[in-house]
Amino acid sequence: MISELKKGKARTLELQSAHNIITLTSVQPGDCIFLTPVDLDDLTTGDPGIIIDIVSITINMKRMVEAITPFFYEERERMSARIKVKYLDSTMVKGVEGRDWSKPTIVEVVKSYCYHAG
Repeated sequence: MISELKKGKARTLELQSAHNIITLTSVQPGDCIFLTPVDLDDLTTGDPGIIIDIVSITINMKRMVEAITPFFYEERERMSARIKVKYLDSTMVKGVEGRDWSKPTIVEVVKSYCYHAG
């Protein structure tokens, strides 16, 4: 997905991780976030990633009903977030703070000296 974003086209991602959804509740369209393939537990100084611009955010709840027999059915709910994003720049992690699952993780990144016009 990161290689697709680097081509310059805006793309829509669907996120289902509770930590990602919690993070997205504190951002608005126009904000920038850091995206990396590295797992949160392993994220450390020097890890690569990209800065993406949030174009739009939609957080919703999906209800699924599964019927097993005529007398038994299971109902489940799943929260997901769909975000449309656009690539801004590649970067590396300079520092990480806040690895608590119930709060957004703040990542300090190396500032770029070469900016891309969009």
